[in-house]
Amino acid sequence: MDGSLFTAARMRAIEAAHFESGAATGAELMERAGTGAVAAMEAAWPDLAARPGRAVLACGPGNNGGDGYVVARLLAQRGWDVTVFALGTPRAGGDAAGMRARWGGPPRPLSELRVQGADLLVDAVFGTGLARAPEGLEALFAASRAGPRVLALDVPSGLDADSGRVFAPGQAVRADLTVSFGAWKAGHALAEGPALCGQVRLVDLGLDLSGAAAKLVGPPHAAALLKGGGHKYDDGHALVLTGGFGHTGAARLAARAALRVGAGLVTLGAPGSAMLECAAQSMAVMLRRVDDGAALAELLRDARFNALCLGPGLGTGDRAAGLVDAALAAGRGCVLDADALTVLAARDAPFGPLHANCVLTPHDGEFARLFPDLAERLRAPAAQGPLWSRIDAAREAASRAGATVLLKGPDTIIAAPDGTVAVHAAAYDRATPQLATAGAGDVLAGLIAGLLARGTAPFDAACRAAWLHVEAARVFGPGLIAEDLPEALPSVLRALAHGT
Repeated sequence: MDGSLFTAARMRAIEAAHFESGAATGAELMERAGTGAVAAMEAAWPDLAARPGRAVLACGPGNNGGDGYVVARLLAQRGWDVTVFALGTPRAGGDAAGMRARWGGPPRPLSELRVQGADLLVDAVFGTGLARAPEGLEALFAASRAGPRVLALDVPSGLDADSGRVFAPGQAVRADLTVSFGAWKAGHALAEGPALCGQVRLVDLGLDLSGAAAKLVGPPHAAALLKGGGHKYDDGHALVLTGGFGHTGAARLAARAALRVGAGLVTLGAPGSAMLECAAQSMAVMLRRVDDGAALAELLRDARFNALCLGPGLGTGDRAAGLVDAALAAGRGCVLDADALTVLAARDAPFGPLHANCVLTPHDGEFARLFPDLAERLRAPAAQGPLWSRIDAAREAASRAGATVLLKGPDTIIAAPDGTVAVHAAAYDRATPQLATAGAGDVLAGLIAGLLARGTAPFDAACRAAWLHVEAARVFGPGLIAEDLPEALPSVLRALAHGT
C-alpha cells in the first residue's frame, strides 16, 4: 500500500466536484470503475480470464450496484455465464438505473442468492455507502465463505469504509480481491479491513484527490538514514533508562536498536543494582549509573544527551516516576513506552509535563489507561456509521497530549499534535505476524529514540521507525525473536541505499 487513505464522505465530495467541473459524468465514472474492476480481476486471476466460467453478482440499489451492473455486462461480453441477484431497485433516472437497463436483466431477488457451481461471486451491494448494520444479506455473507472466488467492489459489504470495523460479528463479506475505486479507503487498512478485503487493487478514476484522512507510511528516503561521515556526536547521543537487576533486557534491546538505526552514541542508564548485569551484556552500548531522578537530572546537564527512551523494563515505582519527571523536565527528544506510560496513566494530570518533543508508544491496553474515554468510543457497539476509527482516536489523543502518539498494532497509527496522521499497515504484502513476540515493542521504542538522537522530528521518527521495524521482520522472516530485529537492520538500510 502507498499513497493516502480517504473517508467515504471525502470521496463523495471529490466525485461531486469532479462532476461539477465537467470532467466526467456519473455514468462515465461508473463505466471506468466497472471496466477497471474486470481488468483487475483478470490480472489477479489469469486462469479466470483465460477460461470464462459462471459468475454470480449481488448488486445493491446505489452506485456500488451500478458498478456491479457494468461488471455483469462486461463479463457477459467476455463469454461468462452471468446471473445477477439484486437488493432493491435503483432510483429511476439515476446512473445505477441506467447501468441496470444496459445490463438487460432481469435480476433475481438477493434473497434467492445461490453460488453452487459458480467460479466467481461479485459483491456490489453497498461499498462505501453503508451507514448502518445491513439487513437481508445473510445469504451473501454465507456465500462469500462458500467456495467461489469473491471480488468486492470498493469495500466488502458490511465493512465500514472509514474504520475497518463491522457492525456485527460475521456480518460482512469476506473477499479474496477488493477493487478500490479512485483511492484507498481508510477501512482497507484498519481493524478488520485487511482480513476481509483479501488483496486490494486500486483503479485510478482520474479524480483530483485532496483532503486525505491520513497518509500511508512508505519506505523512508535513504539519504535521511545514511551517516554523514562526520563525528559520532553529529548523529546524537541516546540515553536509554533501564530497570533494576533482572529487568534490564528490554532496555538493552531498545539501546541496541537505537545504535543500529544510526545514533552516534547510545548509553544505558542503570541503577547500581543492575550495573554489573548491563556491563556483562554490553559492548558498543555505554553505561552510566542512574539511581533516581536527581541523578538523571545531573547527567542531563551534558547537553550531548539529546534523546531519551524510558519505559522498557523500567518498573512503575518511585524511581521510575522520578526518572519520568526528570526526563520530561529536560525537554529533550523523549520516547515514553511501556512502564513509563503506566506511570503517566496513574496521575491525575498525566499530560501536563509532556511537550512537543515527546513520542508516546502505547499498545491498545496502555492507550485505554491513558485515554479511557477514547478507548471506550472504539469499543462501543457499532450502530450508526461512519464508525469511529483508530485514526480518530490517535488524532484526538495526540491533540490532548500535545505530543506525537504512535498507537501500536498491525494498523499502527502515528498522530502529531497538529492533526497530521499517518498509518503503517502491516497487512497484505507487508503482513508480519512474526512481530507478535516478546520485546518487539522495545525495539520499536529504541528505533524512535535513535532517530530522535539523529535530529529527526518526532512525527517523522515514529513513521520511519514503524516502517523499519516491519521491514526488518520481513527481511529476517520466520523464527524471528526480538534480538534479531536490530541485526536485520543493516540489510534493510543497504537495500534502501541501493534502491532495491
